Amino acid sequence: METKKETVIKAFKAAFPLTIPILAGYVFLGIAYGVYMNAFGFNFLYPMFMSMLIYAGTVQFAAVGMLMAIYDPINALALSLMINARYLFYGISMLDKYKVNGIRGAFLIFSMSDETFSINCAANIPEDVDKGWFMFFVTLLNYSYWVSGSIFGGLFGELIEFNTKGLEFAMTAMFIVIFLEQWLKEKSHNSSLLGLGGSLLCLFIFGSSNFIIPSMILILLILTFKREFFMKAGETK
Repeated sequence: METKKETVIKAFKAAFPLTIPILAGYVFLGIAYGVYMNAFGFNFLYPMFMSMLIYAGTVQFAAVGMLMAIYDPINALALSLMINARYLFYGISMLDKYKVNGIRGAFLIFSMSDETFSINCAANIPEDVDKGWFMFFVTLLNYSYWVSGSIFGGLFGELIEFNTKGLEFAMTAMFIVIFLEQWLKEKSHNSSLLGLGGSLLCLFIFGSSNFIIPSMILILLILTFKREFFMKAGETK
């Protein structure tokens, strides 16, 4: 019988390789974020604590403008909710998987990000690996990548010049890679095609600025009502 130490080590070894693509993206963007904040006169403590406590890349970039503007908590709350509303749908879809007790469970909820959700949702976890510890290490590693990058960027912001224009595409590129990996693993592509089709439909109806939340609602409804169909096709667990 495995000891707890052996169980934890095995889960870490299974989780780490899947987070390597996230390592490259998070550290790079975290450094850019730290440099970006430094350019506006904030020392490294600001990006460090904001990354540790907020841990939401898009909101953190937007928060720089909020900090520089007139104090407006209502607008800040509304903007943050709009940007991060997608996590409501992420959370609903992970209710069964995230039944982990104690501090680990709370950390999984707090530190859910787009990439962490993608890995924990789609990963084929080996049967001999503890799922709770596996998801914890995926989450912890991704969290540490972002926080470390933010600290490095804040510390070296005064020493280097960094143009942050267009950096958000790195996140898009990571999503494309994750989607393609999932596509290759699927026995049937029905759910992926429905997701793409629903997103394109909402993009056409609501426009590029407002399509994300409607498309997520549509996809959630489709997956909910067609769950048995996708389970038979081997696309959900």
